Amino acid sequence: MTKSKICTILLFLSLLLSPILAVNPALAFDFDPNDIISDGDLQDYSTMDMNAIQDFLNNQKGILKTYNTNDNFGITRSAAEIIYNAAQTYKINPKWILATLQKEQSLVTNPTPKQRDLDWAMGYAVCDSCSTDDPQIAMFKGFGTQVDRATYRIRYYYDHPNEFNYKIGQQCTIDGQNVSPYSQATANLYIYTPHLKGNYNFWNIWNRWFSKIYPDGTLIQQTGSDKVWLIAGGKRREFWSKSALASRFGTNRITEVSKNDLQRYEIGYPIKYANYSLLKSPAGKIYLIVNNEKKEIESAEVFREIGYNEDEVIEVTDEELSYYADGRQITLNSLYPQGALLQDKNTGGVYYVEDGIKYPIWSKEILAINYNKSYKVTKVSPEELDKYVTAANGVKLRDGTLVKLPAENKVYVISNGQRRWISNENTFNQLGYTWSEVITVNDKVFSLHPQGEDLDLLVGNTKIATN
Repeated sequence: MTKSKICTILLFLSLLLSPILAVNPALAFDFDPNDIISDGDLQDYSTMDMNAIQDFLNNQKGILKTYNTNDNFGITRSAAEIIYNAAQTYKINPKWILATLQKEQSLVTNPTPKQRDLDWAMGYAVCDSCSTDDPQIAMFKGFGTQVDRATYRIRYYYDHPNEFNYKIGQQCTIDGQNVSPYSQATANLYIYTPHLKGNYNFWNIWNRWFSKIYPDGTLIQQTGSDKVWLIAGGKRREFWSKSALASRFGTNRITEVSKNDLQRYEIGYPIKYANYSLLKSPAGKIYLIVNNEKKEIESAEVFREIGYNEDEVIEVTDEELSYYADGRQITLNSLYPQGALLQDKNTGGVYYVEDGIKYPIWSKEILAINYNKSYKVTKVSPEELDKYVTAANGVKLRDGTLVKLPAENKVYVISNGQRRWISNENTFNQLGYTWSEVITVNDKVFSLHPQGEDLDLLVGNTKIATN
């Protein structure tokens, strides 16, 4: 094969038949041809071990779940093993291989592909004007060879970016549209498939299958951005100030995410004001904001008695107030409307007291995680504590906390007050969790949080993709 012909083939790698995929309603964001995938995602070769790849294929309808064939060295292996070995050898995400197998020949979901589809599984070395009967192209025939050589080329693009026409930040015209790749990963996709339709199909598959779905209560931040968002009710809510964040979450961990992982969430109403802000409606009513509730201050007399200052009051619209639930009205009889930590001086037990109700705190871990430095623990007599009604349940751990029991290795994340079992290591790693963040809790604290739905990133997204 001549050098010029090799360059032509490698530059115009493309689809034989591009399966057109309908836009999934679960994707609430638009395709950006300049930023299809991040370098972190494309090069994260540790996202799936061989068992995870096999489990993924088992959850699909395609032939690859049971397909065995020769690898690039003539050794018979399963499709999952061939994919895994290529990913590890060239340090490319096995999810890219899976998405490309689907983009090119629909092999992940097709139970009865033609032999030609298997032979040219990755569309490697195939261009619109090429003949697969050409001996110089036929040498790349076969599932094992296709997976190996295609993955090798993606790594080659990383190692030799200046050899190709598509480069980071350099504008080019693709199918009549100006494109400037934001990442080397996006440039690599255009080198491999130099047209928009094929890359849209890849993006659609990737995001239906592999976008990370973070549980409610997670704090996320796009890589390179200062904005911090809270995942709540399946939406992302932006914190408009550091005080709005710090007054609610203190130093809780913030997970860095890619642009696609952020944008798959619909934007919710922002979190504008710090906890315990005083907001005034157009009608002149003043409310104290406590977490997600607004508590109306009954009168100007109550306002003065508590010791608030008019300079602290922020005038807002009725719409802004509508995003807070109605809490208990603050009257002269209200006890600790902003909440307080009281400790029984005899027993050492600590309670969170708000509006005349005391909530037991069953462990020092809850105390440390839930309350920032603005909360001071005040020692009081048992008689003082007897003035308050005891809540049926104690204080739950803050959403986003990772927990386990002493005798088990099963890890759970607290979300909406429930404990959700992180059912496999791949999901744990993909969500950016680390073992140092996991706290061990006793049975009493554990049982405060009812069992929620298991958290399995791959299986969950697979179900979305195949519905």
